[in-house]
Amino acid sequence: MTTPRSDAILARLGQLHPKVIDLSLGRITRLLNKLGNPHLNLPPVIHLAGTNGKGSTLAYLRAIYEAAGLRVHTSTSPHLVRFHERIRLAGELISEDMLCDLLEEVEAVNGGEQITFFEITQTAAFLAYSRIPADVVLLETGLGGRVDASNVIDKPAATVITPISLDHQGFLGDTIDKIAFEKAGIMKPGVPCVLAPQSLEAFDTLARHAGDIGSPLITNFGITAERENGFTLRIAEEEFDLPLPALPGRHQFINAATAITAARYADIPNIAGPNMATISRGITQASWPARLQRLTKGPLCDAMPDKCDLVLDGGHNIAAAEVIADWLSRQSQGDTVVIMGMLDNRDPIAFLRPLAPHIASFAGIPIPGDHEVHRAETLRDAAVKAGIANAYACDTLNDALAVLKNSINQPKRVLILGSLYLAGVVLENHT
Repeated sequence: MTTPRSDAILARLGQLHPKVIDLSLGRITRLLNKLGNPHLNLPPVIHLAGTNGKGSTLAYLRAIYEAAGLRVHTSTSPHLVRFHERIRLAGELISEDMLCDLLEEVEAVNGGEQITFFEITQTAAFLAYSRIPADVVLLETGLGGRVDASNVIDKPAATVITPISLDHQGFLGDTIDKIAFEKAGIMKPGVPCVLAPQSLEAFDTLARHAGDIGSPLITNFGITAERENGFTLRIAEEEFDLPLPALPGRHQFINAATAITAARYADIPNIAGPNMATISRGITQASWPARLQRLTKGPLCDAMPDKCDLVLDGGHNIAAAEVIADWLSRQSQGDTVVIMGMLDNRDPIAFLRPLAPHIASFAGIPIPGDHEVHRAETLRDAAVKAGIANAYACDTLNDALAVLKNSINQPKRVLILGSLYLAGVVLENHT
């Protein structure tokens, strides 16, 4: 199999800064200025930040706008299988040729100066969005918000902040208040900010910042009823009965609600409303991989026991674990077994505690690839400490599946979780 040319270019760009993460706006601003500031010549932008749910919320927004016939650019990270996933142009993943041309262009203009991988690739994305016609850009932060490389848009159509929890403490701060302050940095004066439900500590910080800079805070929405086939959404004084969102889990009600509210307040040209028929069609068509994704084909599926589901989720923090635990509590009876890999900057015991009551058997594995990860034995011991007695250490996904099949008589579901990197390996090799 031929290696894509973009892989070599991306590898070079990754060597332009000694650190993988070095939060700053100075380097990307310098490069954008050299390129004629393409980020100032974009379609209307909706800028999203948050700890959990921002990818799903963006997926619902994209689906709503595309259901209305609009052309949508998206900027997301990280990718799961191919870098191209990060840049979607008018509904289509960026082509290999265009990606290579853009990367080489920004590389040449940068002239070997220090810049992080995310900064220079985000610059390439802005260049693409400025050249390809579209009606709206959905822009996801990479890390934090205030000094994230995406935060160079002075006047977006709207900003969105999804639920905030502890994550990336080494870069964003060790308290909810500090992390919320960083996320609040995407707010802009006079620009509405749609705020998903938050903890009191996060809300206080976000509301204070919004008041300080004059950003109208949109919090007048919520779920008033949940049904097996849908939910009721209130926005201001109106209520709307909506179908079940495409992505599984109760938490997707609020992600869909946040997206719908953002679509109604962003006032994107060429769309009226949008109306609820369009919205209903959109939220039932949204797609976002590795979010409680049921896999139905590939070598792992072929090796599954009869009548056993294989489910993939990239969640890796405590808030994600609580969401997965809630989902598990609502599934049909039968044993759940878990295969987990995790980066070594995560706390596996804290992650597994909410899940432990729902897990019959557990296997820890290392994540393939060049990552700093927990050893399988460390994950096994963490599972035991979290309350999962039936725990194993395995070398590979296949080994883990074989061990778990033998440990439980006819498991009902196998859940692979703990890392988006592991999710990417599964999607690349087992679907």
